[in-house]
Amino acid sequence: MSRAEPGYRARVLPLSVQTLDPRELPATRRLDELAVSYAIHRHPPLYTVAEAKALRGDIDAAHVKNLFLRDKREQMWMVTVLESRSIDTKELRGLLGASGTVSFGSHDRLRRVLGIEPGSVSPLALVNDPAGSVRIVLDAALRDHTHVGVHPLHNEATLRIAVVDLVRFLEASGRSPIWM
Repeated sequence: MSRAEPGYRARVLPLSVQTLDPRELPATRRLDELAVSYAIHRHPPLYTVAEAKALRGDIDAAHVKNLFLRDKREQMWMVTVLESRSIDTKELRGLLGASGTVSFGSHDRLRRVLGIEPGSVSPLALVNDPAGSVRIVLDAALRDHTHVGVHPLHNEATLRIAVVDLVRFLEASGRSPIWM
């Protein structure tokens, strides 16, 4: 069955029998160090919320979108919100205390600062920013969910993790989330 056919579902294998993709290792090693439980669901590459809805399968978790943003002073943020939420960057500017316009970080900046490719933005990528140059903003509505699905540093899988454990991961990475 091809990924474009109706009925395609993401495949999940127990971690004991699946091979981790090398791109996942920085994040999964940190999760393992923190004794965090997670499951990885494999699927075709997902680039948009629409593709994710069609191809991710039945993952019991809040589904999010992630924005990598910067301002004119080159301050950077990752904003993680429920996939259904609309984002107004003008509103965000005030919440973040940004200087001037808030815009998307370039692909080059994303690769340089977080070590990931476009389409793979995830709060787990903050493991690749030990300097703490990217601040994290989380949708307060995530607190109403037990689990969240995020990319494990690439967009060919979704990692299901408890929301409280995601926050613990972020705090262990030296970041206290800004809740909006």
